[in-house]
Amino acid sequence: MMFKQTMVGWSVAGALLAMSGSAAASGFALIEQNASGLGNAYAGGAAVAEDASTVFYNPAGMSRLSGKQIAVALHDIKPSAKFSGTGASGTDMGDDAGGSTFVPNAYFAMEMRPDLKVGVGVNAPFGLQTEYDAAWVGRYQAIKSKIETINVNPSIAYQVNDALSIGAGLDYQHISGELSRYDNVLGTTVVKGTDNAWGYNLGTLYNFNANARIGIAYRSAISYTLKGDITSSLPFANTPVSLKVKLPGMLSLSGFHQLNDKWDFMADVSWTGWSTFKQLNVVNNSGATISSTTENWKNTVRVSVGATHHYSQQWLARAGLAYDQSPVPDANRTARIPDNNRTWLAFGGQYKPSTASAIDFGYAHLFVSDSSINESNPAPALVGTYKNKVDILSAQFTQSF
Repeated sequence: MMFKQTMVGWSVAGALLAMSGSAAASGFALIEQNASGLGNAYAGGAAVAEDASTVFYNPAGMSRLSGKQIAVALHDIKPSAKFSGTGASGTDMGDDAGGSTFVPNAYFAMEMRPDLKVGVGVNAPFGLQTEYDAAWVGRYQAIKSKIETINVNPSIAYQVNDALSIGAGLDYQHISGELSRYDNVLGTTVVKGTDNAWGYNLGTLYNFNANARIGIAYRSAISYTLKGDITSSLPFANTPVSLKVKLPGMLSLSGFHQLNDKWDFMADVSWTGWSTFKQLNVVNNSGATISSTTENWKNTVRVSVGATHHYSQQWLARAGLAYDQSPVPDANRTARIPDNNRTWLAFGGQYKPSTASAIDFGYAHLFVSDSSINESNPAPALVGTYKNKVDILSAQFTQSF
């Protein structure tokens, strides 16, 4: 019985951690909520407010839009996390947990009256995936890890006066997770679970003048109780379990300055409250704790700067640089979370086929620091180093009417 509980505990605890190593922002957050901001490395996200995707970054930014607008974006996120070191089968050189993943976003905003705007966004604030070969040296720690979120975010913005706008939104979020690993007795075990929860987001936008503004935006933490089952080749090990987890709140301070009719500059400082991720306790149907895993994640800060050059009324170019801290301490890094600090270098642009439509595109390369790992539970120990990187390619279509 103790063997069964231990195996279940390790499996479910990992399920919610899922793809941290392959997510493009810190931990397993996804900052890629539009393509128009990628070229600037998402600098100034809470202040730029150039299209309907401001619903996510700062709902108060809808005050800068008029009429009706839709924006649809698609991101190809391709992480690489190559392991070299020792594990169950001796030395392994080159198992890569990464793979290309497509992430969509969609937004709609409309003007109810000159000082009142409403909108809605559909996006994925957390997620991605890691998957190793079934026979790799760390198969006892992880094979496949997957987490997906779907967030529906109705929002409202009110323009208080010429200088100040405020905004707010509700977030209805669905989460699903899947995890697999290998066990000598049970073979490959798989755990799946889902939950739904509510959160909110708030924002304000202040215009110093026609050319300079700042934005402050906050997205609340969201608490889940993931409920699911573990399955394996042996029926006695199949059992329902649950795990409570709190995904972090996020606070951003952004600035935007239009220097002249050719150049815009923007900057951003964002904080993510990953310190809520301290302990994962797995419980059975009677409420008894069957496994407790210490994570000790830390809060993170992301800083970014960017510039946009307007070549003409139809064409503009973007560039950006960012530094993004990882919440994962070296002592707590696992095969499911080979995360580390990353530096963004981004480029992009926009083409306007007409005054009412725009096509945005962007590319970013993330230089991720090498990650050491010494994961001894479950045995045999996995010891080595990950060489990490991420490439992101995004495109967006925006239509006003």
